[in-house]
Amino acid sequence: MTNKRALSWSAALRDLKDDHMRRQDVREERLRTAQGLRGTPALALSAWRGRSGRRYVVGIHPAGEFDPEEMTEAVTIAVRRDTTGIAQMVSVASSEESPRDHLRRVWLDRARRGGATELHIHRLADGETERHAIVDDLRPETIEPRQV
Repeated sequence: MTNKRALSWSAALRDLKDDHMRRQDVREERLRTAQGLRGTPALALSAWRGRSGRRYVVGIHPAGEFDPEEMTEAVTIAVRRDTTGIAQMVSVASSEESPRDHLRRVWLDRARRGGATELHIHRLADGETERHAIVDDLRPETIEPRQV
């Protein structure tokens, strides 16, 4: 009697496809940052992977002491962490350079009330169109305003 295992290629390919589809969820991918030159503290950086598979590097800021003026021309992700340290997105928005400071403050207050303890800021988008595309890629399935 031989000890051969039959492999179902169709089942293996289906499982591989299902695994790929599960990985397309929006999620944070923590970055390891090394200490800077001459002993300066490491930058607080992370990255978010959108549904498209694109990765967006962000700077991490505490939500409690954040100034809404820092949100100018950026994609801002409001985040809360669970007890295991996993990031949960509260909200994501794009902001332009405009006098709409009141709307930024309203969005920030709403995110804080939603439990956000961190703000992840992505500043590497080239323009308004690209920022809106990033928000659409990162946005959870709930409907939110696109711009603050």
